[in-house]
Amino acid sequence: MKIMAVNAGSSSLKFQLLNMPQEHVVTSGVVERIGLPNGVFTIKMNGEKHTETLEVPDHQVAVELLLRKLVELQIVASVDDIVGVGHRVVHGGEKFSDSVRIDAEVIAAIEEVSDLAPLHNPANLTGIRAFQTALPKAPQIAVFDTAFHQTMKEEAYMYSTPIEWYEKYRVRKYGFHGTSHKYVSQRAAVLLERDLKGLKTIVLHIGNGASLCAVDGGISVDTSMGFTPLAGISMGTRSGDIDPAIVEFISTKENKTVQQVINDLNKNSGYLGISRVSSDSRDLWDAAYRGDKRSLLAIQKQAKMIADYIGAYHLMMGGVDAIVFTAGVGENAPNTREMIVDRLQALGALLDPDKNEARGVETILSTPDSKVALLLIPTNEEVMIARDTVRLMAV
Repeated sequence: MKIMAVNAGSSSLKFQLLNMPQEHVVTSGVVERIGLPNGVFTIKMNGEKHTETLEVPDHQVAVELLLRKLVELQIVASVDDIVGVGHRVVHGGEKFSDSVRIDAEVIAAIEEVSDLAPLHNPANLTGIRAFQTALPKAPQIAVFDTAFHQTMKEEAYMYSTPIEWYEKYRVRKYGFHGTSHKYVSQRAAVLLERDLKGLKTIVLHIGNGASLCAVDGGISVDTSMGFTPLAGISMGTRSGDIDPAIVEFISTKENKTVQQVINDLNKNSGYLGISRVSSDSRDLWDAAYRGDKRSLLAIQKQAKMIADYIGAYHLMMGGVDAIVFTAGVGENAPNTREMIVDRLQALGALLDPDKNEARGVETILSTPDSKVALLLIPTNEEVMIARDTVRLMAV
């Protein structure tokens, strides 16, 4: 059966069509610049990219364009071949601890927590409504970034702020990248030939956005991102954890609004903020090898924060069996992995230098005598979305 996995942004629509249950990718692509001049439609087929520029005034037109192209390019015989659509939804608040089949009540609940993800949830809903119109017979499934972390205990997700902030405005840690953390932790158990329920795993999702997750027996018990994706470790352009009083201090010194300071913490910090070179780790390593100390410092700062979180999660879970690298940097930066593992000597983590040269393929990176298994597992959120879609279609 053919399942469509969708990630709708404010001006984009990413998609992947999979044959299930084989989990084979039939095609993938993106519609960009929706609602802007010179929209771009890109689709991959037979290993080649097909791209064209055209006007795409809204998401409904984008979805209709996508479905029409699938038929024209003979990827599907008919749009009716697509029997289910899974949608990435960034925020499910406290209501959703699992993916769910979409109905009017679910849409209302997603709208209700849109103030927690104002840039994402409205765009996700736009994609949902567009596919509901275009494929009225196909079940639509919402897969939430936050759902996997709803298993955290109160002591992990509550902040030491006035309780009224939580009661009135739902201020708490939610965590993100849940679909990725779930997929990767499950794959770790398979690669290690271990029972998931008995495995203590720390997943390092290190991309331009980055988060860590402590997974005990397949259950998220803590994660680094918080009320928003700004919290946790430093990232490409995000600061990660800082003293919150800095916001008022810089607001006064620079004559900036709170919103402007938060924008700096989101878009002008992290790798980019310290190095002033780039938000891309590849550029930072190139500069570091040329002797740029600030670029090296930006990478070192992130590595220290990651090691600090790993230490905390190790204590919380009473040990760790596996540490898994995933996402853009985690999958493709051997030098960054080495820098992180070098800080984990107290855990007895030993990296095999030759295996660590791997990029983007499932690999056990640790030596046989390492006390902690070190793994590289490429994330695949689309497969998780497709799996949940098939599972919930049967309900």
